Amino acid sequence: MRPIVAIVGRPNVGKSTLFNRLIGERKAIVDDMPGVTRDRNYANVDRYDVPFTLIDTGGFEPVSQELLLQQMRTQSQLAMEEADVVIFLMDGRAGLTVADREVAAMLRKMKKPVFYVVNKVDGDKVEALSSEFYALGIDKFHTISAAHNRGVGDLMEEVTAAFPANAAVDEDEELTRIAVVGRPNVGKSSLVNRLLGFERSVANPVAGTTRDSIDTLFTCNRKRYLLIDTAGIRRKGKVSLKIETYSVVDALRSIERADVVLIVINAEEGVTEQDTKIAGYAYEAGRSCLFVVNKWDAVAKDNATIGKFVDKIRTEFKYLAFAPIVFVSAKSGQRTGTIMTEVEKLMAEYTKRVSTADLNRVFKEAIESHHAPLATGRRVKFYYATQVAVKPPSFVIFTNQPEGVHFSYERYLTNKFREAFGFSGTPLRLMFRGRERMKK
Repeated sequence: MRPIVAIVGRPNVGKSTLFNRLIGERKAIVDDMPGVTRDRNYANVDRYDVPFTLIDTGGFEPVSQELLLQQMRTQSQLAMEEADVVIFLMDGRAGLTVADREVAAMLRKMKKPVFYVVNKVDGDKVEALSSEFYALGIDKFHTISAAHNRGVGDLMEEVTAAFPANAAVDEDEELTRIAVVGRPNVGKSSLVNRLLGFERSVANPVAGTTRDSIDTLFTCNRKRYLLIDTAGIRRKGKVSLKIETYSVVDALRSIERADVVLIVINAEEGVTEQDTKIAGYAYEAGRSCLFVVNKWDAVAKDNATIGKFVDKIRTEFKYLAFAPIVFVSAKSGQRTGTIMTEVEKLMAEYTKRVSTADLNRVFKEAIESHHAPLATGRRVKFYYATQVAVKPPSFVIFTNQPEGVHFSYERYLTNKFREAFGFSGTPLRLMFRGRERMKK
């Protein structure tokens, strides 16, 4: 499991600047499909020795009239509970404040690593003035300039060294992990209980009962599974309880841990914008996906009802056109038995490998049938393709102009691979590399 690093501090001390610096200035996800682009206040960081999840707590402040210090205290308390390491960021230009002193006093009581960091130190004058932060009663603090990347590398060396000893340990590969995600009150816990055959999770009609992910090991058809019942992900404007902001993070961590994500939709309410956001998280994470339309027994139906619902899902989740759909009732048990059958199929596709010979046969036919558009006035030439990973299936394609491959042509190749090899329920990753790398 990835360790969590939380950045806490007053507004305007540079938390978001540091956040963007650590994730490589990737401020938003951009895709040609609706529902994938969104603002972010969390990110997975893979640029350092140990991958980790980064949280900008400033982005989690709900709309309220509370005092600044109370908001900071609550954020820091949440960070203490959820994070493995805390970065407490202060402003070197503004100097030491009363709020900094009070939060620092609380953080000193933590049994987890806390890094006291003074930001906006981009010159000798500010560096000299920063000595006042020793008044916090701490042994050491770091001076950085997140905007100019000054001191950030040295800080992160110490941060990653402070991660738990088992942070980089790979989890059991033979275990299939299933995350059950969705908005509050769509019936996730009831579905988990139905799949397991006993009351493992508390099922309650009041939205938001489950606040933490609950893991349950079980065996089905002689195969081992880990079922993860996550807290419901609310729309950002609806996150009024501060603890729920970290329930969202917990759910997102669960997606990262999973192989298969069950995206649960309330059949009575239909597809909502928040459903597309949740599905976008799973898509971005590269997880195998299954749409589970729950409470289907409560919907008035005719011969066209199921077809209309399928069309709605395919329209709203174009980026997950490969994901199968099942209609169930966790309450009555209707068709819930099909879920594990689908999960088993999905894992076969998620871990599928194709031979280089078969792959290049299909690849050659595809590029000869439909040539790539010109890039900067030059023809895009392709050499060969090879599969480099599974979970999800990932392919490297060698070309003379990797930056010249348009996303529409990438989508064309992806569809051709699916036509030939299946890959139902799983995203595919295509990576284009230049000719010079091919020769190495």
